[in-house]
Amino acid sequence: MGESAEMAALRQVRAGTVSLAVLGVSQASCSFHREADVTIDFMTGAPAAGSLDVAWIHGARSARRSTDPKIQVHRYDEHTVILRQSKSVHYEAPFLFLLFGNDRALLLDTGATEQPAEFPVRRTVDGLISEWLSRHPRAGYPLVVAHTHGHGDHVAGDAQFEGRPATTIVARDQEAVREFFGFTADWPDQVVEFGLGGRVLEVIASPGHQSAAVTVYDPWTGILFTGDTVLPARLYVSDFPAFTSTLDRLVDFAAARPVTHVLGCHVEMSSRPGRDYPLGATYQPDERAPQMTVEQLTAVRDAARQVAHRTGVHVFDDFIIYNEPGRGAMIMMLARAWGHRLRGLVGL
Repeated sequence: MGESAEMAALRQVRAGTVSLAVLGVSQASCSFHREADVTIDFMTGAPAAGSLDVAWIHGARSARRSTDPKIQVHRYDEHTVILRQSKSVHYEAPFLFLLFGNDRALLLDTGATEQPAEFPVRRTVDGLISEWLSRHPRAGYPLVVAHTHGHGDHVAGDAQFEGRPATTIVARDQEAVREFFGFTADWPDQVVEFGLGGRVLEVIASPGHQSAAVTVYDPWTGILFTGDTVLPARLYVSDFPAFTSTLDRLVDFAAARPVTHVLGCHVEMSSRPGRDYPLGATYQPDERAPQMTVEQLTAVRDAARQVAHRTGVHVFDDFIIYNEPGRGAMIMMLARAWGHRLRGLVGL
């Protein structure tokens, strides 16, 4: 028997192709069922508008007197959340990123502190997921925990997610990263796709700072998540040829796509060009914004090429490149860090 007009109309409603008025049904009476069936369109209109109009927590003169939350939560848009760990918890104060798709969510990095009492990243993420699911009901919504790279200040919170139902934690080593995302023998020259359900990310191998580093591009927001590879901070390089090759790939990649922001995981530069905060600083009242531009990404690439064969510490307006710094440079950096710490203790 052929499909009735009523059944055809209902099928179109569930597909989002006809209004409920066709059936003579009010929007309010079917809001739950309609929302539960709706697939979010992450393609039309991308990159979608989002907001980075936020005053980030930046520490306090005395960590003991800090009123900052342990984790700051900022909603870039309805499906994208940026979190920052408080400097009163750990001086690294990394940024973490939670991206929602139709089928699953991705958490990029878990922060610098393992203990949930000090840094409740699992509880915070669980709350954000529950809140998102209350607006976009789905059954069996998995979480993937991955990393921009494998350094301790980006993976320490992994332990809090162990045993969490429907959760995959990607290990920090290069072999595990390559296997999970589907990189082949073409690493690091290959770009792979990773889908969250309608929201298809592009993952770019980015060794140089760390061997398992990746950069993630999100077409929905246009954000290029660069970890510790490109950011307004000290750029510590462990493999300079790999670093310059990564930067070449990122510049070429960004030239072929609409990139709204280049967003790394830390801020160490002040608003004064070429001036960074000391290592270990827990108070950065005049720090610059974390987001950078494609032009600044290109500037990092050009600067890296310029100093590729010159070891030492190389200061630029928006970042500082550490290319095998000598013992003297490291002693000066540590002395500055200790001086800053002592001044902070005196001010307690």
